[in-house]
Amino acid sequence: MTPQQSPRIALVARCFMLVALGANVLLTSEKSFDRSDGLLALAALATIWALATLAERRPELRQLSPVVEGAAVGIVCGVSVTPFTTIVLALVLPPFVAALLGGPRIGVLALVATLAAVVFGALTVVGPLTETQGLAIFTWGLAGLGFGLIGAFVHVNARANPDPLAPYRDAQRLLRQLIDLSDDLSSGLEVTTLAGTVLEEVGDAVPTESLALYAPRGDVLVPLAARHHGADRTDTESVSALAWAGRETVIRDRAFALPVGESTVLGGVVPPGTAREQDELRWALDTLRERLAPTAVQLDTAVLFADFRDAASADVRKRLAREMHDGVAQDIASLGYLVDALAAAPANEKQGQQLAVLRDRITAVVAEVRQSVLTLRTSIGEAESLGTAIGGVARHLSDASQIPIQVTLDEQAARLRPEVEAELFRIAQEAMNNAVKHARCTVIEVHCEVHAPDAVITVSDDGRGLQPGRADSHGLEIMRERARLVGAELTIDNRPEGGLCVAVRVGPAR
Repeated sequence: MTPQQSPRIALVARCFMLVALGANVLLTSEKSFDRSDGLLALAALATIWALATLAERRPELRQLSPVVEGAAVGIVCGVSVTPFTTIVLALVLPPFVAALLGGPRIGVLALVATLAAVVFGALTVVGPLTETQGLAIFTWGLAGLGFGLIGAFVHVNARANPDPLAPYRDAQRLLRQLIDLSDDLSSGLEVTTLAGTVLEEVGDAVPTESLALYAPRGDVLVPLAARHHGADRTDTESVSALAWAGRETVIRDRAFALPVGESTVLGGVVPPGTAREQDELRWALDTLRERLAPTAVQLDTAVLFADFRDAASADVRKRLAREMHDGVAQDIASLGYLVDALAAAPANEKQGQQLAVLRDRITAVVAEVRQSVLTLRTSIGEAESLGTAIGGVARHLSDASQIPIQVTLDEQAARLRPEVEAELFRIAQEAMNNAVKHARCTVIEVHCEVHAPDAVITVSDDGRGLQPGRADSHGLEIMRERARLVGAELTIDNRPEGGLCVAVRVGPAR
């Protein structure tokens, strides 16, 4: 059984209980008022279980619904225990359904709510219970405990053998919700824009000579946006790390920091001439934090969406790489073996030459496919910087093409946002690939300068420069699209001394 089948079992159990109780009312009630009271109780139970079945389709109500169902069923059983004692049979169902759907903890809560409600309903409406009524409540309450244990056992075993498609079904549901909600996102999901809005609001409220907004990435903070007017960034970064670790406002000398929302922290330094007393500054920051609350929610959403997009794109790249390696590359290599067999005994000299040319072309295609697989699988790991990742790709390309690729790095310890690093890395990778394949150059120079949140990467060669684009070539347009995704500026120009220079820049010119 899979977890997705549990709601169906709960629905069947409710329907069976209604049928069993209905048969008991119709077949055993001899007096008309007993039968009418029993049917009224059945109608109440049917309404409760119908609403509970609908509530289980709402994720935000799944944990609360079984407990409320138990309390409602208990009230109905307690009120109806005098005219129709058999109605307390319904007490076994809420603990079973709750444990089946929510696990042992929810099952216990439903059992407690059911027993408390039946006792309260009976004593409040009926008054002191007879021995028969008390025994019936005790018996079926104890049976509810047993059925709850059965439901918990089924729940645990269903989770131990999960449905492999469950994550995809959950993803479908969440993505549909995101699509439905996207029309209501007035400010969009662009991290850079929202981070800039936060800095503007802070700058208007508190005079600063240094201001930065950070998001955590592992054990370090990554700048989302920053404004520094000749100030040292070290104080801003260190006090922001303290504020994030303690999740509270921190003031140290002229430096301050405060968490903004659930996923970012703001740090800054006030100018010497405008330094305030700590109490006054703390009050201003607390007021600012309340004012930033709506923007913080928007920014948290944008950061989560960026993380999701990065994870999804990385998975797609790896899947494509596997399919290319195991499918296309192997098929082309098999053609190479067939050509080798034919070339071993050519019909004539001309056919031998043609087979040799074909074999060289197949070898080149296989090498290009393998390079594409390497390109798709290469990404920026948690432990390496953007420059290190670019240097690794440059070494592979240089070894494969025998074209020297010289890489110079100027990086600070602070990292760029993950999505910015990923797009800059792919742009640099594509620029180096294009130079190797099309430039007919003798050397390629790569310069990577990263001072987060600003960065500039240039890829230059001494080849034949920019050529007219082919109809089936989309490399340059894809590079431009990647740059637009992260608000970067991409320039592609011929060099005066010959060759081409591709430059991508994030932030102001340095």
